[in-house]
Amino acid sequence: MGWLWDTITGWIKDVLVDAIKGNLAGMFNDVNSKVGTIAGDVGQTPAGWNGSIFNMIKGISDTAIVPIAGMIITFVLVHELVTMVMEKNNMQDIDTFNFFKYFIKAGIAVFVVSHTFTIVSGIFDVGQWVVTQSASVIGGHTYIDIAAVLNSMDAGLRAMSIGELLGLLMETSLMSMCMSIISICITIIIYGRMIEIYLYCSVAPIPFATFTNKEWGQVGNNYLRGLLALAFQGLLIMVCVGIYAVMVNTLTVTANIHASIWMVAAYTVLLCFTLFKTGSLSKQIFNAH
Repeated sequence: MGWLWDTITGWIKDVLVDAIKGNLAGMFNDVNSKVGTIAGDVGQTPAGWNGSIFNMIKGISDTAIVPIAGMIITFVLVHELVTMVMEKNNMQDIDTFNFFKYFIKAGIAVFVVSHTFTIVSGIFDVGQWVVTQSASVIGGHTYIDIAAVLNSMDAGLRAMSIGELLGLLMETSLMSMCMSIISICITIIIYGRMIEIYLYCSVAPIPFATFTNKEWGQVGNNYLRGLLALAFQGLLIMVCVGIYAVMVNTLTVTANIHASIWMVAAYTVLLCFTLFKTGSLSKQIFNAH
């Protein structure tokens, strides 16, 4: 009867090992796919990510925001003209060249507001190029050879008892479920960034209308810094994902499978946390308020 017991035990172990390896393959496949998926999402411009939303935002801006921006330009230019006249002793000491500079500033202000979305798109085109270039570097250092990892674990798995394999199966199943939930959270972060970009773009003509004025110009300057922060947040997200994937890659060769699985889970939670911080960090870098 010993041979029958050994056969049944061996068959149960094979089933458990295959199930565990399936869970691990899914986890490591998630790591490989995250780099490509996130690179594809954060590397999109507002127009490229969803053209319909972008066109709607542009339509709202042209219809409702540009007229307000025109009123702001008018107020700013009139205020600047009055200030210029009063500073020069009611035009008695004024230089005609000041009027020339005034009309140039007025023309620049109108040009900037009328080409707002061209400027915004240019900023995010630069951000897209940076993310694309970084993705090619990060992807080459983070790919996990799943087949090699599973083969290196095979001997250790088969040396375990059925009880240990059952416990490991529950661990890997739990970790797979948790990583799926965290992947959803990461998707929410990426999509939330794009929605924030659309919200920024929708009111772009108003801060752009203040650029040429000394007193009001800080509004436009801070807005531009905010746009740059959103554009380069994609790079910080890519760096976070790259660091995460490299750290996971180093864990896959360890002998302690239990520790490796829990560390992968810990790193995934850490990834989610750091992605939440990329927005505030990018704004700190560009001094955007």
